Amino acid sequence: MAEHRIKVEELREKIPLLHAGDRVLLSGVVYTARDAAHKRIVSRMDANEPLPFELCGACIYYAGPTPAEPGAVIGSCGPTTSGRMDRFAPRLLDAGLAAMIGKGERSADVVEAIVRNGAVYLCAVGGAGALAAQSVKSCREIAFHDLGCESIKRLEVEDFPLIVAIDAQGNDLFK
Repeated sequence: MAEHRIKVEELREKIPLLHAGDRVLLSGVVYTARDAAHKRIVSRMDANEPLPFELCGACIYYAGPTPAEPGAVIGSCGPTTSGRMDRFAPRLLDAGLAAMIGKGERSADVVEAIVRNGAVYLCAVGGAGALAAQSVKSCREIAFHDLGCESIKRLEVEDFPLIVAIDAQGNDLFK
């Protein structure tokens, strides 16, 4: 197992070097989105409407951060169970999504889409939302404000600690 320090904008070129079990310290812009936000993104895709952010090369973090305490950038920001996004993930990967961050196993359809698109699935430590929040340097809500903590947020992260759970060759840490 190797350790990689990667910027989000370098993901596409670095993904082929990543292997299931490798550690990643990720820096750059990631977007939070959970089930309700994914449903709206796909609805916008179906209606050929503008998306809240550019999918091509993007990284989505399956999280619904809690409100920040005074003086803090963000509240607790742990990953949610990724399987809840499995019905949407292949469509987003086919549209250019480079990486997903969450926790837990993924369906065979998602693994096939990861391989087909040369993407990667990264896992954050579940139950450690306060730890994840330490890597967040800025947070701005950008879409679906009515969803509260599940709205889409643009996060700037620095050295966010992750594990490669499913690599671009389909190697799966959960198998």
